[in-house]
Amino acid sequence: MLIGLIADTHDHVPHIKKAVEVFKDREVELVLHAGDYCSPFTIPHFEGLNLKGILGNNDGDKYLLMDKFESIGAELEGEFMEVETGNLHIAVYHGTYQPITKALHKSGIYDVVITGHTHTIANQMIGTTLAINPGSAHGFEGDATIALLDTETKRVEFVDLN
Repeated sequence: MLIGLIADTHDHVPHIKKAVEVFKDREVELVLHAGDYCSPFTIPHFEGLNLKGILGNNDGDKYLLMDKFESIGAELEGEFMEVETGNLHIAVYHGTYQPITKALHKSGIYDVVITGHTHTIANQMIGTTLAINPGSAHGFEGDATIALLDTETKRVEFVDLN
């Protein structure tokens, strides 16, 4: 199974549209968003994806974000989400508090921990846990990136949206 990973879109609609196009072209079965959409107006651009997401530290009107998620048939959890898919137990947390991120990585409970927040890509094994940060889909002054996770091989591919 191929999962799309995205975080820190920060209202950048052109990059959201590119990411959605990549996810559809690559036929991902699930997209996990690790937070920081910022404004609810961005959510309809994800329509047509099997999207599950969490909130980040810069997300504004949380209730309107929930409504927008519901309107496109997507799921928005709070600040943390567990996903069971195939053979993987996945945690998704924005990464706002580094001690929590480190505890998730070192807990041994999860096969994969997905975070955002730092706007820096990461793909490393910490003990038995694969720690992934897809980077910032916004890009700011650097690369705008998303990631694809193959759940069978645990191989991660980063995709540049610039």
